[in-house]
Amino acid sequence: MIDYKLLEALATVVETGGFERAGAVLGLSQSAISQRIRTLEVRIGQPVLLRSPVPRATPAGQQLLNHVQQVQLLERDLAKSVPALSEPAARLRIALNADSLATWWANAIGEFSREEALLLDMVIEDQDIALRRMREGDVAACLCSNPQPVAGARCVPLGTMTYLPLATPSYTTRYFSQGFNDQSLKSAPAIVFGPNDQLQHRFLAQSGYHGAFPYHLCPSSEGFVKLALAGVGYGMIPEVQAKYEIETGRLISIAPGQSLEVELYWHFWRHSGGVMERLTAALKTARS
Repeated sequence: MIDYKLLEALATVVETGGFERAGAVLGLSQSAISQRIRTLEVRIGQPVLLRSPVPRATPAGQQLLNHVQQVQLLERDLAKSVPALSEPAARLRIALNADSLATWWANAIGEFSREEALLLDMVIEDQDIALRRMREGDVAACLCSNPQPVAGARCVPLGTMTYLPLATPSYTTRYFSQGFNDQSLKSAPAIVFGPNDQLQHRFLAQSGYHGAFPYHLCPSSEGFVKLALAGVGYGMIPEVQAKYEIETGRLISIAPGQSLEVELYWHFWRHSGGVMERLTAALKTARS
């Protein structure tokens, strides 16, 4: 059995970003923290940290961190059932896409977070690849578009998000005056969230276009909309996020009547306790 003091040291080093800061949090010297990490690595037979420039968990360390999160959640449930036990602080690390965070996520988890007094570590990741972070043990749960659960995890469908290809009227007149066709798509700059974002590609493929297209990279959901409003390009924007801009005519579709429907799935480890079940219920209620 792994000594949980060693796992606590690992989790604190990664969370605080350094051995000295981890020691200050745990009331130990930097050398004591280093010794606990070395002991943990000896016991499992491989490194758990990449030590420079900022300590980061190795794949093995990520799996241990994920285990620590699950244990903390289970201990919280136990403390609720056995009042004599003090309820431990717990941090839940979740991967989710920026568009959900910018639209419905906060309202969905607000009351849950206040009632549980749970600290959330939200990792922004494209919905197409967030599940990879969970497979690697980096997060305890994720919101993504992949319906295939990881072994030992549950997968709960949360409905769809509707994306529209939006741009300003002047931009649309400039690039799409001859219609939404291959020629216009080859020259019209798009806005893409990041190198792993495939929404634009999926929409164009769905529309029958498979060629290259120019694009800006903008890793910000709010900045994405602002760039579209500035006439920089067109982008796949959640309909709910651009509701006001659509109603006021500030943004219009470059392909009227067309949209991209993205299914959302919530993945979490089966043995994470009641707190994860309550979070899942909150998400399902918000999306129903």
